[in-house]
This record gives sequence, C-alpha cells and structure tokens, in this order.
Amino acid sequence: MRDIIEQAINNRQVLEFNYSGRLRIVEPHVLGTNNGILQFLGYQIAGSSNTGVVPDWRRFDVSRITALTTTNNSFAGPRPFPSGKHSAWDHTIAIVK
Repeated sequence: MRDIIEQAINNRQVLEFNYSGRLRIVEPHVLGTNNGILQFLGYQIAGSSNTGVVPDWRRFDVSRITALTTTNNSFAGPRPFPSGKHSAWDHTIAIVK
C-alpha cells in the first residue's frame, strides 16, 4: 500500500479508497510518519467524510485504508499546504512536486 501511495504522489495521480467506512477520492500530497505511524496528507476532492466537509485537507492513517486504487485522473501539482497539525511530520517519504 505504501508503494501505491508513494507512486501516486510522484505521478500526481488521484487515489480512491475506503476509510472509516466512507469512499474517499483524494489528491495525495505527503507520505510520512507522525509519532511512528505511517500516514499521508491529501486533499479530498470527492466522496464522503465524517465531518461532511469536502473538498478539504485530510490526514489518513495508512493502516486504516482499504480498497486502495489509483484512478486514471491526475492533478496539476501541489496545493498550498495547510498549517497546524497537518504540517507536522517526524519523517517524510514523498512530497508532491
């Protein structure tokens, strides 16, 4: 799963997956660890969310993702990153350029 996310970040490919029982369609921007947990930061462009706010930035625990696939859709490049808790990483593995 890590390899799929990393490749999607490097190729600017939109991801589709289930998370917390909800379909998410996301532009992945950063893959890394936070407190030793593998996570990625993405801009959710479609699907549903527990907060009901879409589009918006989301941080996902990779271990909680199911049915992960890359789509045939790409995105133009990085969006301005949010501040606060979404920007803190122990170690970054991949960042969209």
